[in-house]
Amino acid sequence: MEIKRIDDFYTSTNVYILSDDETKEAAVVDPGGSPNEVIEYLKEEGLDLKYVILTHGHADHIGYVKDILAYKKVPVVAHKDEKEMLNDASYNLSNMMRCGKTEFDADIYVDDRDSLYLGKTKLLFIHTPGHTEGGMCIRTENNLITGDTLFKGSMGRCDLRGGDERKMKKSLNKIKKFENEVAVYPGHGEPSVLGHEKQNNPYLSTRYIGE
Repeated sequence: MEIKRIDDFYTSTNVYILSDDETKEAAVVDPGGSPNEVIEYLKEEGLDLKYVILTHGHADHIGYVKDILAYKKVPVVAHKDEKEMLNDASYNLSNMMRCGKTEFDADIYVDDRDSLYLGKTKLLFIHTPGHTEGGMCIRTENNLITGDTLFKGSMGRCDLRGGDERKMKKSLNKIKKFENEVAVYPGHGEPSVLGHEKQNNPYLSTRYIGE
């Protein structure tokens, strides 16, 4: 599995391109910006786009889904609890952002522990509400794409509509149970390693999330 990170200048959102080494099947995760750069990378690497996957429904993660689909029409994947947000520009905040009003339905709504494949590479979806009702992480091999649930040294905010700090603590506890060597790819900021976050991130401490 190859993971390409594109840090969008305007939103500071990480757009990820996941690709299976053998088959070149690929997924774009959270296309909230830099659509031309994403498409250029897909072409240059000869990747066969299969899915657009959303860790959650905020505009800075979904704002340029339409541009990716204009390049190639593929299924959009999201957690089932993000349906309302995806269909409401006020809720997903796109009516206030550079991308403009964005409303659409996902093609595939998943639940906790559902999975899809890129070639033989499994993508496991883990429901992690707290930042939004239908926030989710993506586990593939020894990698975890955490969206706006877990950042390097921090966590996602819980004070927007659909946010819930109590649920966030449970989600962080779920993530904390993964192996120390798991690579963390957040929705914003630099990647990290879970063992480092367990030692240094105050929001993964027992004091914050409990046992």
